[in-house]
Amino acid sequence: MMNGRGKSDRPIQPTKPPNKAEGPAAEAVEGRGLAEGNSLERNALRTQRRGSAISALERVRQAARRHRQQRFTALLHHVYDSERWRAAYLGIKRDAAAGVDDETWRHYGEALEENLQDLSQRLKRGAYRAQPVRRAYIRKTAGLKHEWLVKFVEHRVADRRIVRLIQKWLAAGVLEDGQRTQREVGMVQGGSISPLLANLYLHYVFDLWVRQWRQKQARGDVIVVRFADDFVVGFEHRHEAERFVAALRERFAPFGLELHPDKTRLLRFGRLAASSARARREGKPQTFNFLGFTHCCAKTRKGRFTVLRLTMRKRWQAKLQAVKAELKRRLHTPVRSQGAYVRAVVLGHVRYSGVPMNGAAIGAFRQAIGRVWWRVLRRRSQGNHLSWRRMTRYLTRWLPPAHICHPYPLVRLGVITHGKSRMR
Repeated sequence: MMNGRGKSDRPIQPTKPPNKAEGPAAEAVEGRGLAEGNSLERNALRTQRRGSAISALERVRQAARRHRQQRFTALLHHVYDSERWRAAYLGIKRDAAAGVDDETWRHYGEALEENLQDLSQRLKRGAYRAQPVRRAYIRKTAGLKHEWLVKFVEHRVADRRIVRLIQKWLAAGVLEDGQRTQREVGMVQGGSISPLLANLYLHYVFDLWVRQWRQKQARGDVIVVRFADDFVVGFEHRHEAERFVAALRERFAPFGLELHPDKTRLLRFGRLAASSARARREGKPQTFNFLGFTHCCAKTRKGRFTVLRLTMRKRWQAKLQAVKAELKRRLHTPVRSQGAYVRAVVLGHVRYSGVPMNGAAIGAFRQAIGRVWWRVLRRRSQGNHLSWRRMTRYLTRWLPPAHICHPYPLVRLGVITHGKSRMR
């Protein structure tokens, strides 16, 4: 996080609300205007080709951006679109685990058109019932409250059929040991719509509020970065960071959220963090984790401040253990099949973690994957003595090179206007 004014670079606060909901609170978070008639998407054909369906949704997006107060009264016909369902079906992993109804991708596709038609008819006549999700225990507190979530949806969606459909998903509950349980708080981990609804909830509870706080309360620079329920807030002045934390706790409480006690902290970060730490005899500046990277204060070759992003060590090791277990499961599958798997793993890791100055970490990950694969191949039989020299040929063939595939932030985010003034 860099401060662009040349003043003291103060703390950054990584925080995470772990989804806890208890009590309600009333607040007008976004103006609710009267419906302006049926919005632009009504002009779309009821039976749409794929191209027209996409353009219809784009018109909805454009109308939502232009008219911040508008509520949409006719949206459900977009849900009925069979082309979109077919594309969603084809986008599912073919070897994905079956749901609570034991339906697999392959079995559903044997009568795809009939199944899609049946789904469409059940939605139209209101007979659709959302399936519960199998419970998988993840150590988190309770969740986001349904009453408030529905109110937030209704700020922009006036189509009661869409609202009822969302309520069905919220009420689907979880299935554990054959017993279905329903809750009035939280969204089920693994539910297909859960990430979208959680993002919407935090938009009203956090995004709009922090925008107002920054405009009315802050005197120095404030930088906010949020992804899902993880966010980092950077401040120019420490006293404003402290006031923000206290205000945010008060803001979250009525909506049933709280800051994660282990992941919420204040720390000095920026151009002056190193000199400030030396003056206080605190050693190196502190680091923080965000989106799978450990963020550190560093310098370029020219001595300028930069943010160093390194793959989190715990994330790196956890992925390595998962790959090791999967290769053991595939112990006797052909080398070609194993090679395709490890190639996909390394390629995905490189594409995500290949940020500037992280080359050594992704190179070490590639090498570690290669050694794990080598040990697994040597266990295929007692007489198998696969030499490392031969293994390197496998690695050259199947593992993509570890290279930086993301540009530097100034290259990626630096935008120059026609007047040659830099946009922030």
